Amino acid sequence: MKRVVITGQGTINALGANAPDTMKAMAEGRCGISELDIRDVERLSIRIGGQVHGYDPETHFNRQQIALYDRFTQFALLAAKEAITQSGLSFSGDLAAASGVVLGTSGGGMNTLDENYRSVYEDGKNRVHPFVVPKLMNNAAASHISMEYNLKGPSFTVATACASSNHAMGQAFQLVRCGASQVMITGGSESMLCFGGIKAWEGLRVMSKDACRPFSANRNGMVQGEGAAIFVFEEYEHARARGADILAEVIGFAMTSDASDIVMPSKHGAARAIAGAVRDAGVNRTDIGYINAHGTGTAANDKTECAAVADVFGAHADRLMISSTKSMHGHLIGGTGAVELLACIMALRDGIIAPTIGYEEPDPECSLDVVPNEARQARVDVVLSNAFAFGGLNAVLALRRI
Repeated sequence: MKRVVITGQGTINALGANAPDTMKAMAEGRCGISELDIRDVERLSIRIGGQVHGYDPETHFNRQQIALYDRFTQFALLAAKEAITQSGLSFSGDLAAASGVVLGTSGGGMNTLDENYRSVYEDGKNRVHPFVVPKLMNNAAASHISMEYNLKGPSFTVATACASSNHAMGQAFQLVRCGASQVMITGGSESMLCFGGIKAWEGLRVMSKDACRPFSANRNGMVQGEGAAIFVFEEYEHARARGADILAEVIGFAMTSDASDIVMPSKHGAARAIAGAVRDAGVNRTDIGYINAHGTGTAANDKTECAAVADVFGAHADRLMISSTKSMHGHLIGGTGAVELLACIMALRDGIIAPTIGYEEPDPECSLDVVPNEARQARVDVVLSNAFAFGGLNAVLALRRI
């Protein structure tokens, strides 16, 4: 089995237009959640989100590209550019054939879908742009990244709701680890902050109208965000031979299904995924120093996740740090695990544990060390990143400092 390392990272989200700015915001405990600036926001009961404000696609793309790229694809391309540039890789010949893309998304081209439904049903138009299908399809971002960088190996998209990015990165990890690929570009992207996207989520009655407060007793729901984060997963010997700057090592992955309820999480399914990732990583449970929690800020998710962590780690659970950065950048649904992996890398590389902001009242059902409100300096050697999705689909990654 090959070792797998991360040699590039890139992002755009509500906290920053790149990885350094995002990590700085996480370290400062800055909140990127604000009032939404979208069409027909007055018709929504939920009017806040982790929106990428001030974004102008014409700064980054020409008119023909904008006609073909939904907002989620644009975000993915920008994050991929940063990650691949940092890695120092270029793809041709055998390396191009052995490199691919696996991305996670849930809504795909939701903005394109929303705009064209409006055009047909509200404005009464009988024709749509010929690029609507290639613009809205979930694999659009992965396909455009593959074309932009000449990646001719395995390329596909994973859609497992809120666990999409972790599932995608887990697949990328396994492809490199088993020797099927030398390099995989992976992560996730999402942009569902449009009228239709928010209106659909309103129906679930799990959204907060004021703030995301994971693990706090007065939490009242999740807050959506948007953006992308992309990473370069590379075979260790290949990275070392070319003198690459290695950010972290990916050492384990596990995925489980609750097989119980379409929306209510299961402690047992989550616990099996966490324990499976630790086992796959080949480390002891006491080696884990930090967990980036799924931590949505809903009553059911937070207490279930804490119970799963307590079950897996026993007495060590009280010595673990566990935080939810969704409190800062919002819940990017299919893209959220990718942005959260930045916090894991920051913990390993910089010794900075991102906080759970908005924490106001202790909850006896969430009694772990949730790093409330302020970042913490701490050396950690192994970390986990949790993702637990609607449908009972769980995916957990393990990373190590290198």
